[in-house]
Amino acid sequence: MSFFNSIGRTMTRAQRAPKRSPTPTSTTLSPTESLPSPALTSPITQPHKPLFLCSPFVEAALVKGNFKTIVMLPKYVDIMEWVAVNVFDFYNHLNEFYGVITECCTQHGCPTMSAGPTLNYTWINQDRKNVNLPAPTYIDYVMTWVQNLLDDENVFPTKSGQDFPPNFPSTVKHIYRQLLRVFAHIYHAHYSQILHLRSEPHFNSLFAHFLAFGREYELLELKDVKGSPTSPVGIGALWEKWKEMGILEG
Repeated sequence: MSFFNSIGRTMTRAQRAPKRSPTPTSTTLSPTESLPSPALTSPITQPHKPLFLCSPFVEAALVKGNFKTIVMLPKYVDIMEWVAVNVFDFYNHLNEFYGVITECCTQHGCPTMSAGPTLNYTWINQDRKNVNLPAPTYIDYVMTWVQNLLDDENVFPTKSGQDFPPNFPSTVKHIYRQLLRVFAHIYHAHYSQILHLRSEPHFNSLFAHFLAFGREYELLELKDVKGSPTSPVGIGALWEKWKEMGILEG
């Protein structure tokens, strides 16, 4: 189902709880200042196959089977509300996972927002220039920006009968792209910590759910998931592997 083709659909919505997850501390940037773009840097030596692609870790999951049934729009549920609630949950769960490994994501250990052997994401600053930021700073900016949007009643209304804004689909797509990059960095740089905590089934299931939902409602672009031949995103190979295993659909 196309989320962007359903913008005109409205219906009475039940009130959603206004509770949000804790806002990370950082300078708040506006949405136009918080949309980074990828940039190539010097290749990072990565001689071994990533752990998240190795057995048994790649098969580790709490949910068995295809995620298609989980992401389908429930009967009588407004698509805007369904997308909003799921984005809210994805943000909360990802925020909690990052909070657990944040001590390992330091400016010294992660001087750039790496997401693959030859890919770092850069931030667009107030002068509209691409700048490299340490991963913890980059992620802090992303999570703060998303939290501020979630707290904005004009973007994510919580009162019954209040409509979503016309630009809600495009806003959610920007949010999704940013959260994907946080997932990509954790898989690339911190999956060993996820394994140390024995949380790989939980994290894999969360990410597979995130990918399946994003593709179902056209919130994800494959180019963001897979990258380019010269600058691949590490999780692109995981996407392909899970498709082969029948966890995700093409």
